[in-house]
Amino acid sequence: MSQPRLPGRVLALTPGDLTADGVADLVRKVREAAGAGLDSILLREPALSDRATLELALELRDLLGETGWLGIHDRVHLASVAGADAVHLGFHSLPIREARAICAESIALGFSAHAHDVPEAWDGADYLTFGPVFATPSKFGLVEPVGVDGLLQAVRSTSIPIFALGGIGAENAGALAATGCRGIAVRSAWMETQGTRARWLDLVRSSR
Repeated sequence: MSQPRLPGRVLALTPGDLTADGVADLVRKVREAAGAGLDSILLREPALSDRATLELALELRDLLGETGWLGIHDRVHLASVAGADAVHLGFHSLPIREARAICAESIALGFSAHAHDVPEAWDGADYLTFGPVFATPSKFGLVEPVGVDGLLQAVRSTSIPIFALGGIGAENAGALAATGCRGIAVRSAWMETQGTRARWLDLVRSSR
């Protein structure tokens, strides 16, 4: 029986607001990042159709290679045909137990967790993203950042591997190592300006 594979130490999330016009640019950035050593991508693009998502997932799978890690957000039915290593779930997704009944045992199940969640919410998950650790525009006014201490408490509260998420970039990622988190998950830091991307790619190289 194949065991689920977890992401590498740096997990890159796609932007989340992609349209068909932006696919080529995303593929270019993934190619650049993969060349620098990035080996883990979570594809999370709710605006794309199933067909467009599958086509993009297959292209990313090819860029990452057999040793790379690819996750798909929400779309449980696409995971196997896309060659994905994981399905990532949230509160608006299928419950973890229902997703597990559908997915092959070799496919990992991830879950987006927050400080106010009850632990039962992620029962059965193979890994968690947890945050926001630092302030981030996508969560402004919705969820307060927990800081390094909050991340440390989360890591100590569960045996499930945790990837820190939210406001993390090359300038503050080092502060998280002492918490014992499995790694970091980033969205905007690797997608913005060329200078930001260069600093983030240096972080990827140093984590290998």
